Amino acid sequence: MILLKYKVEENELTMLKEVYQSVGWMKHDERIIKKVFNASTHQVFAVKDHQIIGFARALSDGVFNAAIYDVVVHKDYQGRGIARMLLEDIIQQLGNVSCIQLIATTGNEPFYEKIGFKKLKTGMALYKNPQLAEEYLERNNH
Repeated sequence: MILLKYKVEENELTMLKEVYQSVGWMKHDERIIKKVFNASTHQVFAVKDHQIIGFARALSDGVFNAAIYDVVVHKDYQGRGIARMLLEDIIQQLGNVSCIQLIATTGNEPFYEKIGFKKLKTGMALYKNPQLAEEYLERNNH
């Protein structure tokens, strides 16, 4: 059975790192993980047998805008509805903000579309990391 919890303890940061690494996100160490989760306004963790197997986090101003980051499920537990459970929970936590945005990892767009997300007409981003820019930004054909 999967349980949801809303706070992570210092001694559980290694579990979060293992989830990130299972999907190929190798740059997240415990220090970075602690920093990003402490800065997040909303978070949820999926737990099975006392192990964190997935999570989602978001930032919100509580009125107009929110952005969902890092909907991540350990590769061994993917395809079981856990990401949907996490996403639905974090959307509920965000309440009645006007807009909830997210950036899907390449290939996961259909999953988010099934939940109701749509592509932005005017969405833009500035990536300082060239590899991320290559993956996420449209090419300028001018």
